[in-house]
Formats: sequence, structure tokens, C-alpha cells
Amino acid sequence: MHELNVELGERSYPIVIGSNLLGKPRCLAPYIRGRQVCVVTNETVAPLYLAQLLESLPECDLLDTIELPDGEAFKTMDTVNRIFDRLLERRHNRSTTLVALGGGVVGDMTGFAAACYQRGVDFIQVPTTLLAQVDSSVGGKTGVNHALGKNMIGAFYQPRLVLADMDTLATLPARELAAGIAEVIKYGMICDAPFFEWLEQNMARMLARDTQALAYAVERSCRAKAAVVAEDEREAGRRAILNFGHTFGHAIETVQGYGRWLHGEAVAAGMVMAAELSCLRGDIGADAVERLRRLLAEAKLPQRAPREMTVGQFLEAMAVDKKVIDGRLRLVLLRRVGDAAVIEDTPRELLVESLRACGAV
Repeated sequence: MHELNVELGERSYPIVIGSNLLGKPRCLAPYIRGRQVCVVTNETVAPLYLAQLLESLPECDLLDTIELPDGEAFKTMDTVNRIFDRLLERRHNRSTTLVALGGGVVGDMTGFAAACYQRGVDFIQVPTTLLAQVDSSVGGKTGVNHALGKNMIGAFYQPRLVLADMDTLATLPARELAAGIAEVIKYGMICDAPFFEWLEQNMARMLARDTQALAYAVERSCRAKAAVVAEDEREAGRRAILNFGHTFGHAIETVQGYGRWLHGEAVAAGMVMAAELSCLRGDIGADAVERLRRLLAEAKLPQRAPREMTVGQFLEAMAVDKKVIDGRLRLVLLRRVGDAAVIEDTPRELLVESLRACGAV
């Protein structure tokens, strides 16, 4: 078992990574301050891990579980209202703790509900997908999607604990494992060149679900994200580098319809677009772009835009991205492998050229 901290003063919290963690009361009990708990999960994860999680909880005066429909298409205010309805009907008070058991969709919505319910109650993240373990469960970004943009409604709200049990990855479909690997690759590209090299040498082990390789990748990714979040909790500056590939990727998800492309798949294609643009600007060489493409291909991740998606659709969707400030599109681009920066006012012609280089029509 490995433990590291997200250092945010009074809001600091641990990330615990290991195997066979669910079912052990000592893992969750110290982080539950009251005697009311509501576990939020989905219909796919509940049959697999809900019973184990319930064994991890201390004795409660009030214990509820909520099973939501599974999928990005349900990451909406209507679904969050189902959480509020249950909490109010069962009279959960301000001492309650919400526990998110599932992937990034469950975690984002549960965190958002916790941030809003009675103006803020405790919550714990128990991510069961690789993508959630290395990305969405860490850092306090919570929220829901809107028809006009992904994650446009939400709040920064930190959990009390992130508990990443590697055993939950054994039941993860291969496509979702690959989607999580996209976010792992991101950390190597933006701030950890030696880790990117390690991934080039160990991708086969990751795809084979080697427990040691996966645990190492999760810990290395979480350390990278924790360091960035500790420096810039609310994305006023450096934290924006964590969005490498995401402005392009969110455009894909918005235009294609949430759930048609998995988040990690869209980010994978988006990272190539950002790398191509970095190359066109003269910041990196074509060899760096090719290294990224090769690693994504080995992980069975896309490197091109959806076949029917146009340059115009990309530009329109990107114009309502959260990273647009005062009408200026801010993109995370590479200075070299392992070093990213936020760049404003990229020439439109270079942006269009990079999109076309990745298959946009």
C-alpha cells in the first residue's frame, strides 16, 4: 500500500493506493466524521464492489445507497437531483458523508452534490477505473456536462480521501483501461519525461494488467497531479497544463455526443492535435509527435479526429471551452516531451492546419 498527500493546508487529504483495500474498515472509517453515510455508485459497479465497500464503513445511524445509470450521457443536473432527492427524503444532515464508488462520472457528480448539499458536506472518492484513479478523483474538480459544453457546470471541492484499490481494475473492460492509459500518458508528456520513457518500455505490461506496473503508473500519475494541484488549486495558472489535449478532446465529446467516444479516447486524439500544433509552431520536432503517436497506437487509442467531424465544428465547440478567457483561446502546448505551457492567441491558420493534419475535414 502506498500513500501520498495532496497538500492544500486545511483541505489536505491522502491518496491511498494498493490492492485488497475494499472491505477493510481501517481504510475508510478514520475519514468519516459523522454517523450518516450515503454511498453513490452506478448499476454496473454496484454488483461488483458495493458489498465490499459497505464492509469498509463504520457503524452508522443512517446508511443509504444510490445506484445511478451508467455512462457519460447521464452526467447531468437531472441525475444529480436524484442524489439530492434521496438525501432530503432520508433527512441526511450536515454531518453526512457521501462516498463515490465508481468511475469519473460517479465521482464528479457525487463531489458536486457534496459541494452543494446544505452548502457542503464531506465526501470520499473510491475510484474503480484507471482514468478516475489517475485523474478525476484527485484535485477537487466536480460537476456535470451541459449540451453546449463538457463540465461547464461545477465546483472546486476537495474530498477527504481518495482510495484507489488496484483490484477493481481486473473487471475493467479493455476499452476503458485504454482510456485511462491516455491520461497516464498525458503526465509523461506534460511534466515527466522519464515517466514517458518508462511507459514506452512498459506499455505491454500495462495492457496485460500487471498489478505492479499499474500501481506504479497510478502512483506516479497521482504524484504529478498532486504536485500541480498543491501549487494551483483553482486553475489560475500552472494547473491548466493538466488540460493537455482536453480542449480538442472536449470538442470531440461535445460534437459527437457524450459517451460515443470515451473521455480518454477523445483526450488521446486531442493530445496528438496539440502536439501537431506544437510542432507547427516550431516548439517540438516531428520525432516527438511520432513518439506520442506510437505510444497511443500501442495502447490501442485513437490519434485522429472522428471521420465526419469538421474544422468548423472543432472551432465552434472550442470557443465555449472553460479555458477561453476574455475571448482568447488558451491551449496547452508542448515545449518538449515532459514540458508543457499554456499558450494564448495561437494563429488561427496554424490551429486549422493542426486539425486537418489529424483528419478534421
